Amino acid sequence: MQPFRARDLVKIYDGRRVLDGVDLLASPGQRVGLVGENGAGKSTLLRLLAGVEQPDAGEVTRPSDIGFGDQELSFPGAATVRIMLDDALTDVRRALRRLEELAPRLDGDESTLTEYGEVLDWAQAHGAWDADRRVAVVLAGLGLSAVDAARRLDTLSGGQRTRLALAALLIRRPAALLLDEPTNHLDDEAVGFVESHLRTLPGVVVVASHDRVFLDAVCTHLVDLDPARDGPVRYRGAYTEYLHAKRAERARWEQQHAAEQDEIGALRRAVTVTARNVAPNRGPRDNDKMAYDFFGGRVQRQVSRRVRHAQRRLDELTARQVRKPPPPLRFAAAVGTGSGAGLAVSARHVRVPGRLTLDQLDLPTDGRLLVTGANGSGKSTLLALLAGLLCPARGTVQRRRGLRVGLLEQDTAFPDPARTPRSLYRGAVTLAELGLLAPRDLDRPVGALSVGQRRRVALAQLVADPPHVLLLDEPTNHLSLTLVEELEDALRIAPGAIVVASHDRWLRRCWDGPELHLAAG
Repeated sequence: MQPFRARDLVKIYDGRRVLDGVDLLASPGQRVGLVGENGAGKSTLLRLLAGVEQPDAGEVTRPSDIGFGDQELSFPGAATVRIMLDDALTDVRRALRRLEELAPRLDGDESTLTEYGEVLDWAQAHGAWDADRRVAVVLAGLGLSAVDAARRLDTLSGGQRTRLALAALLIRRPAALLLDEPTNHLDDEAVGFVESHLRTLPGVVVVASHDRVFLDAVCTHLVDLDPARDGPVRYRGAYTEYLHAKRAERARWEQQHAAEQDEIGALRRAVTVTARNVAPNRGPRDNDKMAYDFFGGRVQRQVSRRVRHAQRRLDELTARQVRKPPPPLRFAAAVGTGSGAGLAVSARHVRVPGRLTLDQLDLPTDGRLLVTGANGSGKSTLLALLAGLLCPARGTVQRRRGLRVGLLEQDTAFPDPARTPRSLYRGAVTLAELGLLAPRDLDRPVGALSVGQRRRVALAQLVADPPHVLLLDEPTNHLSLTLVEELEDALRIAPGAIVVASHDRWLRRCWDGPELHLAAG
């Protein structure tokens, strides 16, 4: 089995360098997770590794047997599920037929023995004798057992097509597997199956994912493509080890910045004050004039050298000083009425036809609530009710007088799409310092930003003027892992009431407060 090896990769789209001098080595037996900010180039790197796109500079050495999980189904809509599954088994069945053909000729020439050994090794690596059983196991694991094999592909839902494409890859069992967000459209049970399956593969796996539980369960290494760094940084271990390393890295960053700023301040004082502090306000006595000229001149030359050295060091340090770490997110508001005791929001016998049924909800002014449930169970509807953006057909929702409620929606829309993030944000810390947006995006119209970037602007507004009740709808969507961790840390210590609706398994696993599960339908 061969490794993936990328050297000095550069990829440019519309004049923007998405990847700049990226190196990567992924060897058989390694399962490498790609993480980093949105737009850092994770999907681009996968396409370059797969050979779907070519780099503008650099080179890629890849295994000959690759499966790429970002490819569209390469079958017409009229093709059936059975045709697609048979295609996934084509190479395996060809290998088994070739072994049968070669077996009677093993007493022949050496070339026959060599070919038989090579085909046998390939068949063993690809689990050829277990392939038919693997089809049933994979389909069951991905929730596709009930799909009729005679169905046309164009009759399947988008989620079913995505899962079928993943099933074909797992059934084919290539020597190298490239996956882009493989847990999308999967329920928890299906994700658990994929995690277990990937851990058994002997070849190379490279995967881009925001699913922290998946990264923790599957990966042996993580590569951070954060564009703020000087090239990718590789971490040994799964997500838990990566998280510890990142936190230690942040502490070292803060310490280095503080030490450098202290040294810069001391050097500036040395440059501006040292000369004036030598023999202040004291001239030579008449009988000391010659000595003063000799010794005073020497002292001044020494002082001048010290000042020059300090200035040189100051220039060098100023030029290469590390940038100030962006402050972590904080929510500072508390309920402003009375002592803050009591209920912030309460709901009774609420009905929104076809969307939500809720008998009772009481949210204290310092309460925490995690809302879970499948898509369509009413999580977003509940948050809209609590925010006062939606009125129930039946029942009541009461909010405490004077209460300010803030809602982070999944798809944020701004009344004036021509406004820029810089003009919308009003906070004590500058928007650039928050680290929510790249400097190049601060003066772009919000209407031209991606969904994730618009959510970051909305999040920045909530940070600048924290509400008494904070409602977050899938807050970890479209955010980098670093920002997600900072957001969750902020939520743990924030005063006021917080309601989070989320499918994020890591967030749900770490949540230690009350939960409300909404059933679909």
